[in-house]
Amino acid sequence: MSDIKIDQRIAILVDTANMYHSAKSRFKSRVDYKRLLEMICRGRKVVRAIAFVMKSEDVEIKPFTDALHAVGFETRVKVIKRHNDHKSKGGNWDVGIALCATELASKVDCISLVSGDGDFIDLIEYLDQHGVRTEIYAFEGCVSSELMEKADGFYPLTEEWLISTDQQPQHTQHTKDDPTN
Repeated sequence: MSDIKIDQRIAILVDTANMYHSAKSRFKSRVDYKRLLEMICRGRKVVRAIAFVMKSEDVEIKPFTDALHAVGFETRVKVIKRHNDHKSKGGNWDVGIALCATELASKVDCISLVSGDGDFIDLIEYLDQHGVRTEIYAFEGCVSSELMEKADGFYPLTEEWLISTDQQPQHTQHTKDDPTN
């Protein structure tokens, strides 16, 4: 944490699908995005905080995106389309997150990537070559070891980053790809 300076300009990019599945598999819980933003920020100037959200055609995510906006995140939403053969089309946000990070690289001192996805190794190397500090925030056991090694800082997410069970609303409809459940 010694490389974190109060005058740093940071961008926070969150792969919400990665966080949803990681929190669910490790703790059977959900991420507290307000706390996440506060703990990553640590007094630094947040230039942009963007949550990248996947949406199934049959799932309402407005309460989730409204909650993200309420705590300070911009959202970008990508729709996953399901075909009659039950296969999905729409991919993930990896390329979009990488493009966003490269666009922000000249405007910030640090990019905080909230994802454990090893697909971001090339992005971390690119940002390093352009003098941008990189931080990875992810749950232990749900993060690429090479991603942790390549980044300037790895900050493991623990139960303190989650919504406590008494805060979690009860849902009547649960679907496999719903990041709001």
